[in-house]
Amino acid sequence: MSRIGIDVGGTNTDAVLIDGDKVLAAVKSPTSADVSDGVRRALADLMARAASLPTAPRIDAVMIGTTHFTNAVIERRALDKVAALRIGLPANAGLPPFIGWPADLAEAMGGSVHMVRGGHDYDGRSLVPLDRAAVRAEARRMAEAGLTAIAITSVFSPLTDECEREAAQIVSEEVSGARITLSHEIGRIGLLERENAALLNAGLQSLARRTTAAFATAIADSGLDAPLFLTQNDGTIVQGSVAESHPVYCFASGPTNSMRGAAFLSGIADALVVDVGGTTSDVGCLKACFPRQANAAVEIGGVRTQFRMPDLLSIGLGGGTEISPDGQRIGPGSVGFRLPEKALVFGGDTLTASDVAVAAGRLDLGHRGKVARLPAALVAQGLARMEHMIANAVDRMRTDATPLPLLAVGGGSFLVPDQMPGISQVVRVPHHAVANAVGAAIAQVSGEVDRIFTGLTREEALGRAQAEATRRAIAAGAEQASLQTLEMEDLPIAYLPGNARRVRVRVIADIAMADVRAEAPS
Repeated sequence: MSRIGIDVGGTNTDAVLIDGDKVLAAVKSPTSADVSDGVRRALADLMARAASLPTAPRIDAVMIGTTHFTNAVIERRALDKVAALRIGLPANAGLPPFIGWPADLAEAMGGSVHMVRGGHDYDGRSLVPLDRAAVRAEARRMAEAGLTAIAITSVFSPLTDECEREAAQIVSEEVSGARITLSHEIGRIGLLERENAALLNAGLQSLARRTTAAFATAIADSGLDAPLFLTQNDGTIVQGSVAESHPVYCFASGPTNSMRGAAFLSGIADALVVDVGGTTSDVGCLKACFPRQANAAVEIGGVRTQFRMPDLLSIGLGGGTEISPDGQRIGPGSVGFRLPEKALVFGGDTLTASDVAVAAGRLDLGHRGKVARLPAALVAQGLARMEHMIANAVDRMRTDATPLPLLAVGGGSFLVPDQMPGISQVVRVPHHAVANAVGAAIAQVSGEVDRIFTGLTREEALGRAQAEATRRAIAAGAEQASLQTLEMEDLPIAYLPGNARRVRVRVIADIAMADVRAEAPS
């Protein structure tokens, strides 16, 4: 099966054509201000390369990973005003929705706040009955204000989603065209973090719809008849239509794609990975070819959230990182996609990490003569400091003293030293500069359940979770014959009655291409 993988980063847009386990063609081009133009250009360049192949492959699918949604939150742009409906009174009135948010982001997304009686206690018992009349009255207020992006959060909804679903039904009856996010479908235990994730998701759905439509148009304009998939935080993919409803699941897909691509290109399933791009370096850990998941809260754009995210450490170091003329300051600023015009080796006026690498003989880029006069001490000191930054970040991601291999990928991987403490070997893989696009191209479909079960035996809880995860994978387009359980874990919760336990199950599978093409609009 031939696939195209595309990763739209802040600096470059990478694209690869893969057939089975072979990379047939790869291109890298600067990211454009309009992401669809960048995708269109990357596809044109890639298909031009593919035209020279002995046999023109039939493209079965296009997988795209993008930082578009993350950047929208960070830059406070293209966000919808959101109505926050919280079910939990008389408790938690002192900590309303949007509390603790950066003021500019709260202003950009804060539509209205609505709090009603209802919700459940920590043991699954009802706090007070859901005030249905109040929900309907608040929904009418939302409609009058013209708000259609709505996030509904109920106390302890991961134990029972009854209140959220009932409130959603009422709101949909009162608000025409409502786009509703339910917090139990996004986040985990932890009211504010789960609510924050739901609010961000609700505010991004319009942008997600426009983005996927632009990607689909770019694919069609390129003459390709192939379904569109978007990559997610866990290294898997969903159809573009599904990503429109859950855009937060695509937040960290770029680094995740790089990690999956590194595993595929190296053949190593368990390792540390450092992806050095043009602006940042991301360090993560591979377990069975998939990124280790974060269990702690994760901040996105200054907002504390808790949902499915890879365990990553990012530092402000990449090929475009700016270095002060005296070499004393390295980053965090970066010239980004302007490297070909700003770096010294291209005749620019900014000293970058790439200039230092060229002067040190690590990289063949631009015109080496333009950095020949850089002081040898500055070059050596700068290179040593950058290597130390990477080694320190890698060491922070290790969970025990066992030496692990380190897979170095990304266009800026020339900054990674050949030896580090606690690293058995540094592996530099072929096509390392486009590992992120490779990771997108090889991605599989998944189904995941992460919730709390009560009143069931361990075997019953695991069985129900696995059945639900399987159902979700099939609904996402999985080929049933290829389904396999990737992770299954449970954690007893001592403070809850009824043999309560948190169960997490994830299954993966290949794409059922025949079903996907049959469902695609003609």
